[in-house]
Amino acid sequence: MRLGVLDVGSNTVHLLAVDAHRGARPLPAYSHKAELRLAELLQDDGAIGPEGVDRLVATVADAVRAAEEKGCEDVLAFATSAVREATNADHVLARVRAETGTDLQVLTGAEEARLTFLAARRWFGWSAGRLLVLDIGGGSLEIAYGVDEAPDAAVSLPLGAGRLTAGRLPGDPPDALDVRVLRRDVRAEIARTVGEFSRLGRPDHTVATSKTFRQLARIGGAARSAEGVYVQRQLSRAALEEWVPKLAAMTAEQRAGLPGVSLGRAPQLLAGALVAEAAMDLFDVDVLEICPWALREGVILRRLDRMPAT
Repeated sequence: MRLGVLDVGSNTVHLLAVDAHRGARPLPAYSHKAELRLAELLQDDGAIGPEGVDRLVATVADAVRAAEEKGCEDVLAFATSAVREATNADHVLARVRAETGTDLQVLTGAEEARLTFLAARRWFGWSAGRLLVLDIGGGSLEIAYGVDEAPDAAVSLPLGAGRLTAGRLPGDPPDALDVRVLRRDVRAEIARTVGEFSRLGRPDHTVATSKTFRQLARIGGAARSAEGVYVQRQLSRAALEEWVPKLAAMTAEQRAGLPGVSLGRAPQLLAGALVAEAAMDLFDVDVLEICPWALREGVILRRLDRMPAT
């Protein structure tokens, strides 16, 4: 069957259509993205402004039509931190439902972490042992750890690259003091959670998902996306520590000239790098591996697991 998964994230609205059945690897058939950056459209009162809501409704409507055109039997639609934390979330969800017929499921941060962990576990398999998974989104950082398909510990922190850029790094390039203060605060936030994970034992394998980690790995020397999903890609803490001060000194336009960095994501790359560096340092990770699967695949896998066997 062909399934669609519609991910209303803090940066993008992404429709992914896959050909899938229980027990098989989901095969991507179609992908469509629209950059809305909802995390940057929040007003001072925490609400998504009227223009942002209008754009979201129109984008979801376009995605639903595309899913129909591509033959999707069902669309699994969900929203993450930008909608979850908006003070007018109920209004936003009601408008989307009324004007597009789509019920967006709002995932909690812990659900995001658990579903991303499931995707990483399926990708790497049982041989990965105790798995630590890091995921930097536009609005939040998810961390999960475990030996099974459901993590033993999972947290979500308000450390998304888009959120931090919009709220804490206004300059282009940013002011050095702003970078220093953000670096300190990010580390303090992550450090509060380290004990919850360290008591479970050192992971056998540490992996990362998300566009932010992929871009950081690419500028650190990892293979291009065109070389395929099965090429191993890694990000080392040493490379990241070398790149952070360079990114801090660059404008967004200059960052966009780096390998694998898109113009739309370039402004957020420094904030994402500060979060990644802090997580790798505080969890004592020298090298992490990039996982091609993430939250969307986790949502699909959970749906397939719940389908009756034929």
